[in-house]
Amino acid sequence: MKSIGGAEGKKADKKEESEPAVKIDLSKVKVEPLFEDAVDFDTFSKSDFRVVKVEACEAVPKSKKLLKFTLKDGTDRKRTILSGIHEYYEPEELVGKTCIAITNLPPRKMMGIDSEGMLISAVHEEDGREGLNLLIVDDHIPAGAKLY
Repeated sequence: MKSIGGAEGKKADKKEESEPAVKIDLSKVKVEPLFEDAVDFDTFSKSDFRVVKVEACEAVPKSKKLLKFTLKDGTDRKRTILSGIHEYYEPEELVGKTCIAITNLPPRKMMGIDSEGMLISAVHEEDGREGLNLLIVDDHIPAGAKLY
């Protein structure tokens, strides 16, 4: 017996709540070619991709491009990552989002702030302009979950 408003009802509610899909004319989209150089598995497996939750995000003063993210990465400490995506996103729209980051890069100082990793984005060209989409995943995935 199915309950009223069970899983099927929830799916219908989510569809109604979500924004309509934006249609992209793929004939006008260009992506970078795939790398011809192969990466061996041992090299690839050294990269630590993790799910992170955006706890805070703010524009970096005196920078037109940088956003400063405070992230929950599954450990007891907060992780700071700077990303040059302010042209594409306002800080307040990213708070609470669940993203993917590479977490074992050496810290890199940007505008006097240590950035402790890199958020993963998809980049393409459309109508001669660069487009960027931060990789945002399902909120049910816990912070710190490892990607394989």
